[in-house]
Amino acid sequence: MTKSKILLLGKLPPPYMGPSIATEIILKSSLNNNFELIHLDTKINNEISSFGRWSFSKVFRNTSIYFKMLSLVRKTKPDMVLIPISQTTTGFFKDSLFILIAKLFGGKVVLQLRGSNFKVWVNKSSSVNKRYVKYILKKTQGVIVLGKKLKYLFEDYYTDDKIFVVPNGADYSIPTKNKSCELKVLYLSNLLVSKGIEDVFKAIEILYKKVNAKFTVDVIGEWYNEGDKKTCLSIKENNQLPIHIHSSKGVKEKFQYLADADIFVFPPREPEGHPWSIVEAMAAGLPVISTDMGAITESVIDTVNGYIVEPKHPEQIAEKLELLIKDTELRNKMGAASRSLYLTNFTEIKMVENLTAVFTKIIKQ
Repeated sequence: MTKSKILLLGKLPPPYMGPSIATEIILKSSLNNNFELIHLDTKINNEISSFGRWSFSKVFRNTSIYFKMLSLVRKTKPDMVLIPISQTTTGFFKDSLFILIAKLFGGKVVLQLRGSNFKVWVNKSSSVNKRYVKYILKKTQGVIVLGKKLKYLFEDYYTDDKIFVVPNGADYSIPTKNKSCELKVLYLSNLLVSKGIEDVFKAIEILYKKVNAKFTVDVIGEWYNEGDKKTCLSIKENNQLPIHIHSSKGVKEKFQYLADADIFVFPPREPEGHPWSIVEAMAAGLPVISTDMGAITESVIDTVNGYIVEPKHPEQIAEKLELLIKDTELRNKMGAASRSLYLTNFTEIKMVENLTAVFTKIIKQ
Protein backbone atom coordinates (compact mmCIF):
# COMPACT_ATOMS: atom_id res chain seq x y z
CA MET A 1 0.00 0.00 0.00
CA THR A 2 1.35 3.41 -1.00
CA LYS A 3 1.98 5.74 1.94
CA SER A 4 0.57 9.24 1.90
CA LYS A 5 3.25 11.91 1.55
CA ILE A 6 3.66 14.54 4.26
CA LEU A 7 5.89 17.54 3.65
CA LEU A 8 7.08 18.66 7.06
CA LEU A 9 8.63 22.10 7.48
CA GLY A 10 10.72 22.85 10.53
CA LYS A 11 14.08 23.75 11.96
CA LEU A 12 16.55 21.12 13.12
CA PRO A 13 19.00 21.65 16.01
CA PRO A 14 21.27 23.32 16.80
CA PRO A 15 20.23 25.46 18.55
CA TYR A 16 18.37 23.12 20.90
CA MET A 17 14.99 24.77 21.37
CA GLY A 18 11.49 23.33 21.66
CA PRO A 19 10.52 23.60 17.97
CA SER A 20 13.80 22.18 16.64
CA ILE A 21 13.77 19.32 19.16
CA ALA A 22 10.18 18.53 18.16
CA THR A 23 11.03 18.43 14.45
CA GLU A 24 13.94 16.06 15.08
CA ILE A 25 11.85 13.71 17.24
CA ILE A 26 8.97 13.60 14.73
CA LEU A 27 11.30 12.85 11.81
CA LYS A 28 12.89 9.95 13.71
CA SER A 29 9.61 8.61 15.11
CA SER A 30 7.50 5.64 14.08
CA LEU A 31 5.33 8.08 12.15
CA ASN A 32 7.52 6.94 9.25
CA ASN A 33 5.69 3.60 9.41
CA ASN A 34 2.43 5.31 8.49
CA PHE A 35 3.52 8.09 6.14
CA GLU A 36 6.30 9.07 3.79
CA LEU A 37 7.85 12.04 5.58
CA ILE A 38 9.58 14.66 3.46
CA HIS A 39 11.47 17.34 5.36
CA LEU A 40 12.39 20.92 4.52
CA ASP A 41 14.80 22.44 7.04
CA THR A 42 13.82 26.10 7.55
CA LYS A 43 16.68 26.97 9.91
CA ILE A 44 18.66 30.16 9.30
CA ASN A 45 20.17 30.60 12.81
CA ASN A 46 22.67 28.24 14.40
CA GLU A 47 22.72 30.10 17.72
CA ILE A 48 19.99 31.72 19.82
CA SER A 49 22.16 34.83 20.14
CA SER A 50 21.76 35.48 16.40
CA PHE A 51 17.95 35.52 16.52
CA GLY A 52 16.47 38.83 15.39
CA ARG A 53 19.69 40.08 13.79
CA TRP A 54 19.37 41.21 10.20
CA SER A 55 21.98 40.27 7.59
CA PHE A 56 22.26 39.80 3.83
CA SER A 57 23.22 36.16 4.36
CA LYS A 58 19.95 35.53 6.23
CA VAL A 59 17.95 37.11 3.43
CA PHE A 60 19.75 34.88 0.95
CA ARG A 61 19.13 31.74 3.05
CA ASN A 62 15.47 32.60 3.48
CA THR A 63 15.02 33.14 -0.24
CA SER A 64 16.79 29.88 -1.06
CA ILE A 65 14.47 27.99 1.32
CA TYR A 66 11.41 29.27 -0.57
CA PHE A 67 12.89 28.06 -3.84
CA LYS A 68 13.66 24.70 -2.24
CA MET A 69 10.04 24.41 -1.14
CA LEU A 70 8.80 25.26 -4.64
CA SER A 71 10.98 22.50 -6.01
CA LEU A 72 9.94 19.98 -3.34
CA VAL A 73 6.21 20.62 -3.77
CA ARG A 74 6.42 20.31 -7.55
CA LYS A 75 8.60 17.19 -7.40
CA THR A 76 6.99 15.22 -4.57
CA LYS A 77 3.35 16.39 -4.79
CA PRO A 78 2.67 15.88 -1.05
CA ASP A 79 -0.80 14.91 0.15
CA MET A 80 -0.42 17.34 3.04
CA VAL A 81 1.98 20.05 4.19
CA LEU A 82 2.63 20.67 7.90
CA ILE A 83 3.87 24.20 8.59
CA PRO A 84 4.90 25.56 12.02
CA ILE A 85 3.85 29.18 12.46
CA SER A 86 5.46 32.05 14.33
CA GLN A 87 4.00 34.46 16.87
CA THR A 88 5.68 37.62 15.58
CA THR A 89 4.79 39.85 12.65
CA THR A 90 7.98 39.23 10.70
CA GLY A 91 7.98 35.51 11.50
CA PHE A 92 4.35 35.02 10.53
CA PHE A 93 4.84 36.87 7.25
CA LYS A 94 7.77 34.59 6.37
CA ASP A 95 5.73 31.52 7.29
CA SER A 96 2.76 32.76 5.28
CA LEU A 97 4.85 32.55 2.11
CA PHE A 98 5.26 28.81 2.71
CA ILE A 99 1.49 28.52 3.03
CA LEU A 100 0.94 30.42 -0.22
CA ILE A 101 3.49 28.26 -2.05
CA ALA A 102 1.75 25.09 -0.84
CA LYS A 103 -1.67 26.41 -1.90
CA LEU A 104 -0.28 27.43 -5.29
CA PHE A 105 -0.08 23.73 -6.10
CA GLY A 106 -3.38 22.83 -4.48
CA GLY A 107 -1.90 21.26 -1.36
CA LYS A 108 -3.71 20.67 1.91
CA VAL A 109 -2.06 22.67 4.68
CA VAL A 110 -2.13 22.14 8.43
CA LEU A 111 -0.44 24.62 10.74
CA GLN A 112 1.27 23.87 14.03
CA LEU A 113 1.79 26.32 16.88
CA ARG A 114 4.48 25.39 19.40
CA GLY A 115 3.85 28.28 21.77
CA SER A 116 0.93 30.03 23.43
CA ASN A 117 1.39 33.73 22.68
CA PHE A 118 -0.39 33.82 19.30
CA LYS A 119 -3.54 35.64 20.42
CA VAL A 120 -1.63 38.23 22.46
CA TRP A 121 0.52 39.03 19.42
CA VAL A 122 -2.48 39.28 17.06
CA ASN A 123 -4.45 41.48 19.48
CA LYS A 124 -1.51 43.90 19.68
CA SER A 125 -1.09 43.96 15.90
CA SER A 126 -2.34 46.56 13.43
CA SER A 127 -5.71 46.15 11.73
CA VAL A 128 -3.89 45.40 8.45
CA ASN A 129 -1.93 42.60 10.09
CA LYS A 130 -5.07 41.15 11.69
CA ARG A 131 -6.78 41.00 8.29
CA TYR A 132 -3.71 39.37 6.75
CA VAL A 133 -3.61 36.70 9.49
CA LYS A 134 -7.29 35.91 8.88
CA TYR A 135 -6.73 35.80 5.11
CA ILE A 136 -3.82 33.34 5.45
CA LEU A 137 -5.45 31.05 8.01
CA LYS A 138 -8.52 30.70 5.77
CA LYS A 139 -6.29 29.00 3.23
CA THR A 140 -5.47 26.16 5.64
CA GLN A 141 -7.33 23.03 6.72
CA GLY A 142 -6.65 23.36 10.44
CA VAL A 143 -4.11 23.94 13.19
CA ILE A 144 -2.37 21.78 15.80
CA VAL A 145 -1.82 23.11 19.34
CA LEU A 146 0.05 21.52 22.25
CA GLY A 147 -2.79 21.32 24.76
CA LYS A 148 -6.57 21.48 25.15
CA LYS A 149 -6.35 24.75 27.05
CA LEU A 150 -4.67 26.34 23.99
CA LYS A 151 -7.53 25.71 21.58
CA TYR A 152 -8.95 29.14 22.41
CA LEU A 153 -6.03 30.75 20.58
CA PHE A 154 -7.66 29.92 17.24
CA GLU A 155 -11.35 30.01 18.06
CA ASP A 156 -11.75 33.15 15.92
CA TYR A 157 -10.42 31.39 12.82
CA TYR A 158 -11.48 27.73 12.90
CA THR A 159 -14.40 25.61 14.05
CA ASP A 160 -13.60 23.39 17.02
CA ASP A 161 -13.16 20.25 14.88
CA LYS A 162 -10.32 21.91 12.95
CA ILE A 163 -8.26 22.76 16.03
CA PHE A 164 -6.30 19.62 16.89
CA VAL A 165 -4.50 18.84 20.15
CA VAL A 166 -1.18 16.98 19.96
CA PRO A 167 1.01 17.28 23.09
CA ASN A 168 4.74 16.66 22.84
CA GLY A 169 5.79 13.05 23.28
CA ALA A 170 8.96 11.00 23.03
CA ASP A 171 10.53 7.81 24.36
CA TYR A 172 13.38 8.27 26.81
CA SER A 173 15.82 5.78 28.25
CA ILE A 174 16.61 6.90 31.79
CA PRO A 175 19.96 5.59 33.12
CA THR A 176 20.54 4.14 36.58
CA LYS A 177 20.61 6.69 39.38
CA ASN A 178 24.03 7.31 40.92
CA LYS A 179 24.17 6.97 44.70
CA SER A 180 24.41 10.25 46.61
CA CYS A 181 23.84 11.34 50.18
CA GLU A 182 22.74 14.78 49.01
CA LEU A 183 19.34 15.61 47.63
CA LYS A 184 19.54 17.12 44.15
CA VAL A 185 17.36 19.80 42.57
CA LEU A 186 17.56 20.23 38.79
CA TYR A 187 16.84 23.11 36.40
CA LEU A 188 17.20 22.28 32.72
CA SER A 189 16.51 24.93 30.09
CA ASN A 190 18.02 28.01 28.46
CA LEU A 191 19.32 30.36 31.14
CA LEU A 192 17.01 33.30 30.56
CA VAL A 193 15.02 35.44 32.99
CA SER A 194 11.95 34.69 30.86
CA LYS A 195 12.49 30.99 31.64
CA GLY A 196 12.53 31.73 35.37
CA ILE A 197 16.24 31.22 36.05
CA GLU A 198 16.52 34.33 38.26
CA ASP A 199 13.54 33.15 40.30
CA VAL A 200 15.26 29.79 40.83
CA PHE A 201 18.41 31.46 42.18
CA LYS A 202 16.37 33.73 44.47
CA ALA A 203 14.34 30.74 45.69
CA ILE A 204 17.51 28.84 46.57
CA GLU A 205 18.77 31.93 48.43
CA ILE A 206 15.59 31.93 50.54
CA LEU A 207 15.67 28.16 51.04
CA TYR A 208 19.34 27.91 51.94
CA LYS A 209 18.78 30.13 54.96
CA LYS A 210 15.88 27.98 56.23
CA VAL A 211 16.67 24.33 55.52
CA ASN A 212 19.32 22.39 57.39
CA ALA A 213 19.20 19.37 55.09
CA LYS A 214 22.01 18.97 52.59
CA PHE A 215 20.99 19.63 49.01
CA THR A 216 22.60 20.79 45.79
CA VAL A 217 21.18 22.41 42.67
CA ASP A 218 22.30 21.52 39.16
CA VAL A 219 21.55 24.20 36.55
CA ILE A 220 22.04 23.03 32.97
CA GLY A 221 21.83 25.40 30.03
CA GLU A 222 23.45 28.30 28.21
CA TRP A 223 23.47 31.99 29.10
CA TYR A 224 22.24 34.24 26.31
CA ASN A 225 22.20 37.54 28.15
CA GLU A 226 25.16 38.90 30.10
CA GLY A 227 22.86 40.90 32.35
CA ASP A 228 20.93 37.76 33.37
CA LYS A 229 24.19 35.92 33.97
CA LYS A 230 25.65 38.69 36.11
CA THR A 231 22.52 38.97 38.25
CA CYS A 232 22.25 35.24 38.92
CA LEU A 233 25.94 34.69 39.58
CA SER A 234 25.90 37.59 42.01
CA ILE A 235 23.08 35.93 43.99
CA LYS A 236 25.00 32.65 44.00
CA GLU A 237 28.36 34.08 45.02
CA ASN A 238 27.11 36.58 47.61
CA ASN A 239 25.25 33.82 49.45
CA GLN A 240 27.64 30.91 48.71
CA LEU A 241 24.74 28.86 47.38
CA PRO A 242 25.17 25.15 46.50
CA ILE A 243 24.36 25.77 42.83
CA HIS A 244 26.44 24.08 40.14
CA ILE A 245 26.12 25.51 36.63
CA HIS A 246 26.82 23.25 33.67
CA SER A 247 26.97 23.97 29.98
CA SER A 248 24.38 22.13 27.88
CA LYS A 249 25.36 18.50 27.49
CA GLY A 250 24.68 15.73 25.02
CA VAL A 251 21.64 13.49 25.45
CA LYS A 252 23.46 10.87 27.55
CA GLU A 253 24.80 13.38 30.09
CA LYS A 254 21.51 15.27 30.28
CA PHE A 255 19.57 12.16 31.15
CA GLN A 256 22.10 11.18 33.81
CA TYR A 257 21.42 14.51 35.51
CA LEU A 258 17.70 13.77 35.28
CA ALA A 259 18.24 10.27 36.70
CA ASP A 260 20.28 11.63 39.62
CA ALA A 261 17.85 14.45 40.45
CA ASP A 262 15.16 14.30 43.13
CA ILE A 263 13.15 17.42 42.21
CA PHE A 264 12.76 19.32 38.94
CA VAL A 265 12.08 23.06 38.82
CA PHE A 266 11.20 25.14 35.77
CA PRO A 267 9.17 28.30 36.53
CA PRO A 268 8.87 30.34 33.30
CA ARG A 269 7.67 33.92 33.53
CA GLU A 270 6.47 34.19 29.94
CA PRO A 271 4.24 32.10 27.63
CA GLU A 272 5.40 28.57 26.83
CA GLY A 273 3.96 25.77 24.73
CA HIS A 274 4.50 22.32 26.22
CA PRO A 275 8.13 22.33 27.39
CA TRP A 276 10.19 19.27 26.47
CA SER A 277 12.19 19.62 29.69
CA ILE A 278 9.04 18.94 31.72
CA VAL A 279 8.24 15.86 29.61
CA GLU A 280 11.80 14.64 30.22
CA ALA A 281 11.52 15.26 33.97
CA MET A 282 8.25 13.34 34.11
CA ALA A 283 9.84 10.47 32.19
CA ALA A 284 12.55 10.42 34.87
CA GLY A 285 9.89 10.21 37.59
CA LEU A 286 10.51 13.61 39.17
CA PRO A 287 8.10 15.89 41.03
CA VAL A 288 7.92 19.17 39.09
CA ILE A 289 7.60 22.76 40.27
CA SER A 290 6.45 25.07 37.49
CA THR A 291 4.10 27.91 36.52
CA ASP A 292 0.78 28.09 34.68
CA MET A 293 2.14 28.93 31.23
CA GLY A 294 0.91 27.44 27.96
CA ALA A 295 -0.10 23.79 28.40
CA ILE A 296 2.10 23.15 31.45
CA THR A 297 -0.84 22.52 33.78
CA GLU A 298 -1.95 19.65 31.53
CA SER A 299 1.30 17.92 32.51
CA VAL A 300 1.99 19.26 35.99
CA ILE A 301 -1.12 18.69 38.08
CA ASP A 302 -0.91 20.82 41.21
CA THR A 303 -0.45 18.68 44.38
CA VAL A 304 -0.51 15.47 42.28
CA ASN A 305 2.86 15.27 40.53
CA GLY A 306 4.21 18.65 41.57
CA TYR A 307 3.24 22.20 42.30
CA ILE A 308 2.13 25.18 40.23
CA VAL A 309 3.42 28.50 41.56
CA GLU A 310 2.87 32.06 40.40
CA PRO A 311 5.43 33.55 37.98
CA LYS A 312 8.00 35.90 39.54
CA HIS A 313 7.38 34.52 43.03
CA PRO A 314 10.61 32.85 44.21
CA GLU A 315 9.26 32.64 47.77
CA GLN A 316 6.58 30.21 46.51
CA ILE A 317 9.23 28.10 44.76
CA ALA A 318 11.23 28.03 48.00
CA GLU A 319 8.15 26.99 49.98
CA LYS A 320 7.38 24.05 47.65
CA LEU A 321 11.02 22.99 47.51
CA GLU A 322 11.12 22.93 51.30
CA LEU A 323 8.05 20.68 51.43
CA LEU A 324 9.58 18.23 48.96
CA ILE A 325 13.05 18.27 50.51
CA LYS A 326 11.71 17.50 53.99
CA ASP A 327 9.19 14.83 52.93
CA THR A 328 10.71 11.79 51.20
CA GLU A 329 7.36 10.01 50.96
CA LEU A 330 5.76 13.02 49.25
CA ARG A 331 8.66 13.25 46.76
CA ASN A 332 8.36 9.59 45.88
CA LYS A 333 4.58 9.77 45.55
CA MET A 334 4.68 12.79 43.24
CA GLY A 335 7.57 11.34 41.24
CA ALA A 336 5.61 8.14 40.65
CA ALA A 337 2.61 10.21 39.54
CA SER A 338 4.82 12.08 37.06
CA ARG A 339 6.09 8.82 35.59
CA SER A 340 2.54 7.44 35.31
CA LEU A 341 1.24 10.59 33.58
CA TYR A 342 4.18 10.48 31.17
CA LEU A 343 3.56 6.84 30.24
CA THR A 344 -0.14 7.53 29.69
CA ASN A 345 0.03 10.77 27.73
CA PHE A 346 3.48 11.83 26.55
CA THR A 347 5.29 8.89 24.93
CA GLU A 348 6.25 8.73 21.25
CA ILE A 349 3.50 6.16 20.67
CA LYS A 350 0.88 8.59 22.00
CA MET A 351 2.23 11.49 19.92
CA VAL A 352 2.36 9.35 16.77
CA GLU A 353 -1.17 8.14 17.45
CA ASN A 354 -2.40 11.73 17.73
CA LEU A 355 -0.53 12.95 14.62
CA THR A 356 -1.69 9.96 12.60
CA ALA A 357 -5.31 10.74 13.46
CA VAL A 358 -4.87 14.40 12.40
CA PHE A 359 -3.01 13.63 9.16
CA THR A 360 -5.47 10.88 8.16
CA LYS A 361 -8.48 13.13 8.76
CA ILE A 362 -7.03 15.99 6.71
CA ILE A 363 -5.89 13.81 3.80
CA LYS A 364 -9.31 12.14 3.53
CA GLN A 365 -11.15 15.48 3.35
